[in-house]
Amino acid sequence: MRRREFITLLCSAAWPAVALGQQQSKLPIIGFLGPTTPAPGWIAAFLERLRELGWTEGSNLAIEYRWAENRPERFAEFAAEFVRLKVDVIVTGGTPVVLAMRQATTAIPIVFSSAGDPVGTGLVASLARPGGIVTGLSFMTSDVAGKRLEPLREVSPGLGRLAVMANAAFPDAMLEMGEVRALTKTLGLEVFSHEIRRPDDIPPAFDAIKNRADALYVCGDPLVLGNRVRINTMALAARLPTVHSLREQVEAGGLMSYGTNFLDLFRRTADLVNKILRGTKPADIPVEQPTKFDLVINLLTARALGLVVPPTLLSRADEVIE
Repeated sequence: MRRREFITLLCSAAWPAVALGQQQSKLPIIGFLGPTTPAPGWIAAFLERLRELGWTEGSNLAIEYRWAENRPERFAEFAAEFVRLKVDVIVTGGTPVVLAMRQATTAIPIVFSSAGDPVGTGLVASLARPGGIVTGLSFMTSDVAGKRLEPLREVSPGLGRLAVMANAAFPDAMLEMGEVRALTKTLGLEVFSHEIRRPDDIPPAFDAIKNRADALYVCGDPLVLGNRVRINTMALAARLPTVHSLREQVEAGGLMSYGTNFLDLFRRTADLVNKILRGTKPADIPVEQPTKFDLVINLLTARALGLVVPPTLLSRADEVIE
């Protein structure tokens, strides 16, 4: 065999191994889209669980973070960007965001960290067998609406008129509003519904609520989360006790919240991502339900409103802010 032919043969034999090594060196990429601004605690919980499962950002995993900052018009923009980047899985939360991601791709798996009613809003075919490219975790917003009203009524025993605020552009929030309206009928409460779509709608909503309601139920969504300080400041000025779905809203001055522990949801989101990165199809991964719920009470806000929180209620709280 001539020397030139030997070298050609050697290089040809070596090329598949080199190509395989280059292919294996490409890190899996997660496209992480937050509908609001960064929530460090949620991200930390997600990354911690990934490390426990053998994935370390910058070592054997890359993550592309994007933040919509409560601007729904950016959902499609970021979805298209994830497609161009050829990410291996998209992680996001909230029905409108997931729908935008699904419109942009029919191939990239999508994992939602939270959705109120994924079957009712059309994200998945069923909880047990999602089908398609989407799976994730439901936070059962409407199912726990009654458990939010219970502690609110304990703090405000004279509660007779309830205002409900929800983002009309967020399907999960509107489902929750419907659940609250149905509950108020059985409880004998008069209810006032106020729909918002953007931050500028919040002050007029409070103008309509003022002097008409005894308390305010705020349906959770990225818009109200991003404007939680503003909402709670106005509620306090209107002397309205508030109940929310997230502890972050109580940390920002709300009276109380009852809902899914989102740190736990983001840890479990990492479990689903791990399955997909290791080859399981999202269609075969059942949508999971929340298992950990927290009751959080802000005693500072209670005192500012002149309310006395019963000791029995305080004893049931998972966290009390003083």
